[in-house]
Amino acid sequence: MSAKYIFVTGGVVSSLGKGLAAASIGCLLETRGLRVNMQKFDPYLNVDPGTMSPFQHGEVFVTDDGAETDLDLGHYERYTHSKLTRENNWTTGRIYEQIITKERRGDYLGKTVQVIPHVTNEIKGAMKRAAVDVDVVIIEIGGTVGDIESLPFIEAIRQMRQELGRDNTVFVHLTLVPYIAAAGELKTKPTQHSVKELLSIGIQPDILLCRTDRFLSKDIKGKIALFCNVEEEAVITAKDVASIYEVPIGFHHEGVDRLVLKYLRIDAKEPDLSKWQDIVHRVYNPKDEVTIGIVGKYVEYEDSYKSLKEALVHGALAHNLKLNVQWIEAEGLETKDESYYEQLRHVDGILVPGGFGKRGIAGMLNGIRFAREQKVPYFGICLGMQTASIEFARDVCGLEDANSSEFDPATPHRVIYKLRELRGVEELGGTMRLGAWACKLEPGSLAARAYGQAEISERHRHRYEFNQEYREQMAASGLKFTGTTPDGTYIEIVELDPSEHPYFLGCQFHPEFKSKPLEPHPLFKAFVGAAYEYRKQRHQTKEHEEESIFLRPERVGN
Repeated sequence: MSAKYIFVTGGVVSSLGKGLAAASIGCLLETRGLRVNMQKFDPYLNVDPGTMSPFQHGEVFVTDDGAETDLDLGHYERYTHSKLTRENNWTTGRIYEQIITKERRGDYLGKTVQVIPHVTNEIKGAMKRAAVDVDVVIIEIGGTVGDIESLPFIEAIRQMRQELGRDNTVFVHLTLVPYIAAAGELKTKPTQHSVKELLSIGIQPDILLCRTDRFLSKDIKGKIALFCNVEEEAVITAKDVASIYEVPIGFHHEGVDRLVLKYLRIDAKEPDLSKWQDIVHRVYNPKDEVTIGIVGKYVEYEDSYKSLKEALVHGALAHNLKLNVQWIEAEGLETKDESYYEQLRHVDGILVPGGFGKRGIAGMLNGIRFAREQKVPYFGICLGMQTASIEFARDVCGLEDANSSEFDPATPHRVIYKLRELRGVEELGGTMRLGAWACKLEPGSLAARAYGQAEISERHRHRYEFNQEYREQMAASGLKFTGTTPDGTYIEIVELDPSEHPYFLGCQFHPEFKSKPLEPHPLFKAFVGAAYEYRKQRHQTKEHEEESIFLRPERVGN
């Protein structure tokens, strides 16, 4: 059977959750035994998001093959078993880059190169390449219907239906049904106008996912169905939920997967959602809670750390805990005295994530020193490993001016320096150490115990590395180097001995990219577990101190 296609578009406003919706549909189809692939088309002219600001675009998700992609691919991997590569994320910039390369090479044989058919053919070709060895391809079109930059992609999916027929394509449109408090009513007009915009381009949606804060009544669904020319059962309540892991279950209750199978004429088994139901049960019925402080550069925009936060949630759910995240702006810890302690003393664990540039580094170093000296569980990722190494070099080894050459090119102690293969390379896009690389673990280390194996593969995105000239000196002072590339070229993991600190680990890679709700990443599970143990011990100590104060002799008889 040739693969069939589901096209997901969005209207009215951005940030309605097309990525989550597409991922949830993929999840439901997989639970019915179908093989699924996912694809995202972004309408911006950047070749990829690798050089875009985290404040504007959010995190850059990295695939095994080293592609820097849109954060929605993180949702796809967390909700499905799709093996994503650079073929799963395309931008306008990348499409045009390929077309211009072909034109310069003479591939078009002197023809005038135009949006139709050349650009749309390039887009359709990318879509069809995703349809190998799967039953269904789910394709998300970024942006909002009506945007000028999205038109070539919308035209391409219109042509896909013309070529493949209605039995092989489904159009799913995500829209907004807002509740106007002053009127006390849900308003369907934004959805009507959004569908009208699609119709003007030649696309009739088959399923409407109506994002709303309450369930749609039968009357409201009937009205939307009438004006938007869809079946009433195809008007779906995409209700706001407390946990994003409820979305597949909510869609199933609304009949989304049944409708997709009906329109695509696919026979499939009934879904088994028990594992997802268990996840949601744990979300609402935790045995306790744990608070993790994230000391970062971009904390005012949480999408900058989307996979990171979800990986922490997965680690907490593995212990049946509620996760509380305390976002701590790194620059806010840059004080000469110890006044920054107040921001850190209530957390059960401290995490320093990845990032680029000098801003906030002094605050990160203060946070790391606090974690090391106060024996608070610490987890450093990428930049968090590099700053942990700098802090140790300065405050334990006595290398007062130790630094990264990224922050101070003139430092006398380049504990962190530019990757040797990148010296002389000034271009930023796609020039880092990217994608999956093997790592050998030291037997008996924190990392080896967490993973339960001697060699692992993790995804990287960095331009600087640990300088092994300092390895012997720092090891003699107590820093353990427990993960390296198999050939010993790169340091991948540093730790403190568990006899000296309950949990202190930094890794050069990004483990958050491989964590899933049903398969929590081992390092996040271990870190959250250590943070919870620290929390329990701290509370027990506090209770003991309060009890001791209450039982002092001078209080007896009062």
